[in-house]
Amino acid sequence: MSKEVLKHQRIARVLAREIHSGALEPGSRLPGEHALTRRFAVSRTTVRQALDELNRQGLISTHAGVGSFVAFDGSLLDNRLGWTRALADQGARITTRTLRLEAVRDARLAGELGLEDSGFMALDRLRVLPEGTPVALERSRVPLVPALARVPLDGLLDDSLTATLASAGLRATHGDEWASVRPLAADEATLLGRREGEVWLHTRRVGRGADGRVVEQVTSLLDPARFQLHLGFGEVPE
Repeated sequence: MSKEVLKHQRIARVLAREIHSGALEPGSRLPGEHALTRRFAVSRTTVRQALDELNRQGLISTHAGVGSFVAFDGSLLDNRLGWTRALADQGARITTRTLRLEAVRDARLAGELGLEDSGFMALDRLRVLPEGTPVALERSRVPLVPALARVPLDGLLDDSLTATLASAGLRATHGDEWASVRPLAADEATLLGRREGEVWLHTRRVGRGADGRVVEQVTSLLDPARFQLHLGFGEVPE
């Protein structure tokens, strides 16, 4: 193994420890490449290799001069490990109610995602405040690969979709997310205990694995009194 490979792995390990310890907080930006080259006394190529390694591990998400984050009560959420973990990391006392977990067929969604098989695992969940007020409705659709065939029958591993996907060797390394606002439909308003037509934040995220295959589509309705979309732009100051 070459010395250059050892360098970028060492840098990745140092930054990974800082992320896990909280020294680099969820939702925060890493220092720029130039700052990292000075800190570790290595080339920009080595720094980029280290960042690529962290990205493959799912510890960071890199964007070309732009970033977007969902915030809950003003705190930025890193949702790569799932809403439950992201909210818990911010100290939010929110519980999750599973409304639906079953195998379904959805030819329309399969067409939108470019999939030949229309089989999905459908998981619908509510995020609820301690006093019982729902603040989010999340609908996940996961291509029903053989490794997930029994999940609708046996349930999620540790009540976590992220852990269930990981146990099947599935992890979203990149993807796209869209945000808009729209009025609540009648059935959504009933589930959320709100008025039909009330406007909520609506997000749709499609996560893909390193090979480009779709891992999960998630649509969320988020209470705009508690959630907001935070966008960043421009280069990070060195």
